[in-house]
Amino acid sequence: MAETTDESLFEKYRKGDNDALRALVERHHDDLVRFLTRLVGDSAGADDVFQDTFVQVHVSMETFDSSRRFKPWLFTIAANKARDYLRRRNRRRTLDLSAPIGGVSGGGGGGDFGGDTFVDLLKADIPMPDAAMSTDETSKKVQGILDQMPLSLKEILLLAYFQRLSYVHIADELEIPLGTVKSRLHSAVATFAKKWKAANPAAS
Repeated sequence: MAETTDESLFEKYRKGDNDALRALVERHHDDLVRFLTRLVGDSAGADDVFQDTFVQVHVSMETFDSSRRFKPWLFTIAANKARDYLRRRNRRRTLDLSAPIGGVSGGGGGGDFGGDTFVDLLKADIPMPDAAMSTDETSKKVQGILDQMPLSLKEILLLAYFQRLSYVHIADELEIPLGTVKSRLHSAVATFAKKWKAANPAAS
């Protein structure tokens, strides 16, 4: 099935071919887990959200518009599931902090960016969130900065630069205006750059 498009595979699955879904899971596993690890901040959580994502894909399969691309839809579901996971995790942390003493303590979408690159926007030599990490230390630094960012900014940064989704795809899938996508991404890029420079003054 290597030459079959995502959309064709998903259509086969909707007609009862379970091998088609297995092929989609295998095809998108690595990219999706990397994306989710960046978004939720740990691999165990990413694995949980990955499974939840494909459960939701199954539940929502009849709502998928076969005239659209599968991958943006998949990653949007994953981002939504990551939000749910982070909300649950944050609620648990809040309960832990208020517990009495002695209790438990706490791709291919084709970028539509007007020719701008991450470095063009930042005007600084900093790693992209999806850059190949040369060392574990660099990877941890990037993750640490992403973890400090609001989810709405982190999510759009990863969708745009990790998955290379176009502005139009992001706006469509997140159901927000195109102008909001652009302004939010600009804010995300600026936030990441500022935090990176503060954490790595020698690289400025």
